[in-house]
Amino acid sequence: MTGDQNDFVNRLKSVLPGQWFGDVTPVFDAVLNGLASAWSGLFGLLQTAGLQARIATATGVFLDIASTDYFGPALPRRLGESDADFSLRLRTNLLAERATRSAISAAMKNLTGRAPAIFEPLNISDTGAYNSGTLGYRVAGGYGSSQLPFQFFMTAYRLDATPISNAGGYGVGPGGYNTAPMFYADVVDIPGAITDADLYAAAAAVLPTATICWMNISN
Repeated sequence: MTGDQNDFVNRLKSVLPGQWFGDVTPVFDAVLNGLASAWSGLFGLLQTAGLQARIATATGVFLDIASTDYFGPALPRRLGESDADFSLRLRTNLLAERATRSAISAAMKNLTGRAPAIFEPLNISDTGAYNSGTLGYRVAGGYGSSQLPFQFFMTAYRLDATPISNAGGYGVGPGGYNTAPMFYADVVDIPGAITDADLYAAAAAVLPTATICWMNISN
């Protein structure tokens, strides 16, 4: 059954004894249409409520409500972000792995498309050892330390491209000083932009409890 008003009228007529009424019944039809109009509206409201009850099918402000319910202020809609993109981002964060190294790497890559560089001072895969062949003195790697438990260092990378065509830096066109067209904007005013605050929040959302991430953000 659909929510169309004519469908409701026909359904009502189908359950009433036909011999009670003649072929032309304007008053009767008006009564049925009045009932059908109210029920059609109610049916449409129920369908809409059903769609808004799930993030996968919710739209508009109901997605913003879901974001606040599940994530508080940590995952707001970005400037100019469509319902489809916002819904996907919410569902991705709800189902994301957490409290692991791979979870943190995935969180950064989901935001920027670029995997971060992670170094754990207590992870021998990162620090190596004397004469290990691949890591150690004078070979790519880093110094380990037992004095930094539950801590790691991460370099997260910003997006490669500026997501707006007429914005640029000083003397760099289009949009920089003395270069037309002129366009001034903060990064938060650019649709689809990922801010440093977004990167910090994404990392914090998946960190294990009592773990410290020393984070550097780079271009």
